[in-house]
Parts: sequence; structure tokens; C-alpha cells
Amino acid sequence: MSVALFDENALARRLADRSDLPSRLDEISRTTSGRIVFTTSFGLEDQALTHAIFSAGRDIEVVTLDTGRLFPETYDVWAETEARYGRRIVTYAPEADDVANLVAAHGINGFRSSVAARQACCGVRKTAPLRQALAGAAAWITGLRAEQSRHRADVALAAFDEAQGLIKFNPLADWTRGDVERFVADHRIPYNVLHDRGFPSIGCAPCTRAVRVGESERAGRWWWEADSKKECGLHLRTPVAAATPTGLEAA
Repeated sequence: MSVALFDENALARRLADRSDLPSRLDEISRTTSGRIVFTTSFGLEDQALTHAIFSAGRDIEVVTLDTGRLFPETYDVWAETEARYGRRIVTYAPEADDVANLVAAHGINGFRSSVAARQACCGVRKTAPLRQALAGAAAWITGLRAEQSRHRADVALAAFDEAQGLIKFNPLADWTRGDVERFVADHRIPYNVLHDRGFPSIGCAPCTRAVRVGESERAGRWWWEADSKKECGLHLRTPVAAATPTGLEAA
């Protein structure tokens, strides 16, 4: 299917008409023909989505990117989540040789030396494994919310991701932090204890700190950089190659 034949705005409107998360996931499944992948980093939003997927046995593959630099608390909630739902979460990790070359070039914590070095680290530890996780997928589900930062203010419920060449669904795009917290509390969903210690957004341990009063949710990510550059590259829409969406029914 060509990009011109896919009406992402119509699909986003259909999702907006469904206010609850299970109905939105049902619409995503109904619309998509092919493999659907949800990538979790075990943050609060991702735990809400994992619950909605696993508790109803939805045919959505739940995967994670193990960068090798995650917090111990993240591994703990990962194990707790698998035990709660009786499901394994598929893991994608960076290539050992790529990590070795990265460390040889920049040092173990060289990502703090420059934006380019940090982006190289994210490229090896996140972006390359993501490409593997999404290979052959028709759709990608994420826990992005518009309220998380000014860089994500225009995140849509559904949009074609040019970088990955598939449709990207963000079923929590219009939810507030309070909405997510209530959903997690109401369903007694396991969550990362770092959220209770001032970490609204949790990434790799060396690159994440607690936020201060008045700061945005993602202020603790790569805090040593200028705010305008603080994305890891997973959610940029810049194309890496010509691609068209596949596996989607006409909107």
C-alpha cells in the first residue's frame, strides 16, 4: 500500500472516538493485518499497555530493548511483570562487537563527552536492536504521550513512521500522567519503584536522574545536554530509506 492510500488522520480519529485503552487496542488489531509489535521500557505507560495486552491475550508481540545499562529496579519490574502475567517478554540486545567498538572509541561513559557520542551510544544500544525488533512488522505500538515533553507535544494516536516504514500507534497520546497513574493503581499493575523516587521517565541508569520540582517529565534524561537535543532517536520520523506502509486495511 502506498503512503497516499493510507489515511492516518482517519485512523487517528477512529482511535480518538474510543476513550478506553482496550477499545483502542482492539481497533488497532482490527485495522492491522500482520505482525504488531509493542516495545516496552517498563515505564508507567508501558506497564499500562502491557497489562491491557497480556490480560486479554491480545495478539500483540511485547518486546523490550535491553541496552545492558538499565537500572536494577527495571530488571526487577521486568521479572515481576512476567511472573504476574505468565508471559515472556521478547528481548533484543545490541551486538557484542558493536558495544565493544563503541566503548573502545568513546570509553565506558563516553556518551557524556558530546551529543554525537551519546547518539552513537543510543544508536548501538537502542536504535539497532529496535530495527531488529520491528523487522517484518506491520505496526508498532508505543507508550508515547503528548504531555511528556514539548518535543512530543504533537504526538498522534496514529501516524506513519518514515524511519521504520510502518504505522506507529500511540494509544496513550492524549492521556495525562494522572490518567496513567489511575489506570495502573486501579488494576494493581506492577510498576518500577523508581517512579516513587522522583523518576517519571526511566531510561539507562547512567543517563537518567530524578526530576526536580517544576521540571518536565523527561528533564531527567540526558540532563547534561541542551533540551533541544534530548531524544535518543527511536522516535524520530526522519526516513532512513524509502518505505511504504504494509499490512494495513484502507482507512
